[in-house]
Amino acid sequence: MALAASLMLDPAIAGERQAWVGTWLASPQSTWGADFALPVKIPPRLENQTIRQTVRISLGGEKFRVVLSNEYAATPVQIGEARVAVAGEGSKIVPGTDRALTFGGQAKAAIAPGTSLISDPVDMPLDALSRLSVSVYLPQETRLATFHWDGKQTTYVGDGNQTASDAFAATQTTDARILLSEILVDAPANDGAVIAIGDSITDGNGATLDADNRWPDFLAARLAPKQAAVLNAGISGARLLDDAMGVKASARFDRDVLAQPGAKAVILLIGINDISWPGTPFVREKSLPAFETLISGYLQLAAQAHAHNLSIVGATLTPFEGALSGTPLDTYYTPEKDALRQKVNTWVRTSGAFDAVVDFDLLLRDPEHPTRLLPEFDSGDHLHPGAKGNQAMADAIDLATLVKN
Repeated sequence: MALAASLMLDPAIAGERQAWVGTWLASPQSTWGADFALPVKIPPRLENQTIRQTVRISLGGEKFRVVLSNEYAATPVQIGEARVAVAGEGSKIVPGTDRALTFGGQAKAAIAPGTSLISDPVDMPLDALSRLSVSVYLPQETRLATFHWDGKQTTYVGDGNQTASDAFAATQTTDARILLSEILVDAPANDGAVIAIGDSITDGNGATLDADNRWPDFLAARLAPKQAAVLNAGISGARLLDDAMGVKASARFDRDVLAQPGAKAVILLIGINDISWPGTPFVREKSLPAFETLISGYLQLAAQAHAHNLSIVGATLTPFEGALSGTPLDTYYTPEKDALRQKVNTWVRTSGAFDAVVDFDLLLRDPEHPTRLLPEFDSGDHLHPGAKGNQAMADAIDLATLVKN
């Protein structure tokens, strides 16, 4: 609850009507070692370098704040300068829109280990679905321990302090997020935030780089006219029951959902990695989870949401036959795993544990081969939906289950 508390107590907004709500999110993850099956995709350290990242927000507002995370580091991160601007093409910013970020009135700041750093409000209106550029200069040697692996947006890294540069001279790029974790907006007429918590299907693994076509992106376009924000709390590789490429859903539910300012509803789509990872190089020695254990995990998340007066929408797990075949993860799908998926889906549809259900399985499956994705919705790996599938997922959600308007 630290984020919500800091907004309530911040003297910069004392006496003002507070209408802060999250409008964009990249759930922080801890970096991992070289022994894991997938590369980290970010340099281990930076020094005298600038990171420039672009985000497309959901709900607009009169002011905004930037949140940087050092949650998984053992040492502070020193911020030499940070600036924001309306994003242009590629790494460029729109001239004349550049603004300095301050932290407690200071241009320089340190992010203590295990914490986040929230900027002072930037008095610059943002339109819904607009794109913002965030540039952070790291003057000292900085070991990078907190990131978001599957950002689906190009991150630019360049030498020296380029935070105010209209054109950015990049020396390297990645599609992971570095330090940047959230954007908040002051939107007086907002109807709250909807948080989509899940794995790579929510994170957007099958989406197009720099295209903002994950299913939460499409949902954001539907909800923006209703003054509601959408936060994407997907982490590729995430699991319900165990830590993986991020901590388990039960361990991050408080941070990513309950502590979000203005949180009103959550859409839960997670569990396919709990079922599919056992027997693969990810967790070769682990066996399939028990059905009862999975259900207990879902019930706990539903209980947490309801205890905080949030509505929760349960989503069925999507088809995955043929997923990653011909790769070292060839055992990702088995009939036994699919039987467990379908048993879980039956429970999601019929248990009454959720305030509403969205049947992504029924929506995306091939009627001629129900254990597979419909080809037009398949990104090509038989696991992750592509842009058409993501659009269909967003369109299938009943907005009345999420917002009042």
